[in-house]
Amino acid sequence: MPHVEQGMRVGLFGGSFNPPHGGHWLVAEIALRRLRLNQLWWMVTPGNPLKDHGKLLPLAKRIALSEAITPDPRVKVTAFEATYGLRYTAETLAVIKQRNAGIHFVWVMGADNLAGFHHWQDWQAIARTFPIAVIDRPGSTLSYLSSKMAKTFAHARVDEDDAGRLALMEAPAWTFIHGPRSLLSSTELRSHWPGKS
Repeated sequence: MPHVEQGMRVGLFGGSFNPPHGGHWLVAEIALRRLRLNQLWWMVTPGNPLKDHGKLLPLAKRIALSEAITPDPRVKVTAFEATYGLRYTAETLAVIKQRNAGIHFVWVMGADNLAGFHHWQDWQAIARTFPIAVIDRPGSTLSYLSSKMAKTFAHARVDEDDAGRLALMEAPAWTFIHGPRSLLSSTELRSHWPGKS
């Protein structure tokens, strides 16, 4: 895990990043600014149990590609989940919480993940571990109104204007952050890889 100091605000941005692209960087950039983060951990996962990636690039390649598109030194590209043998986000967050007392973490995710968030392993435990910042993505702006997560945790929704204080709040707490959106997607980029029709 990246090195942190007591009292830091740290965003946790996980994904397979297969491949990483400008849309991912835009989410990270918005999170750094709007959440007033000291760091953002760009967590490259071994794979996503809910996705059929077709061809999953090797972990080392996805790490290298991620490092190449993240120019901000506050972004720490890491793949510690593979080292610890972690498969599910809930497990990952539990380990992070256990090993980093005194750090203010926020789970960061693109709005495109919100609609299916209730299919994630122990999704309610995730929402109760750290505050969550949902960053707008194309075609997903209204998903926060209809998703099961948004309805279940409607009482814990924080106004977007208070996003800068989200890291200091007790979970469950979440907000939806509007902003510039990128049309890039890993699925679309993979469709142009050699061997794809």
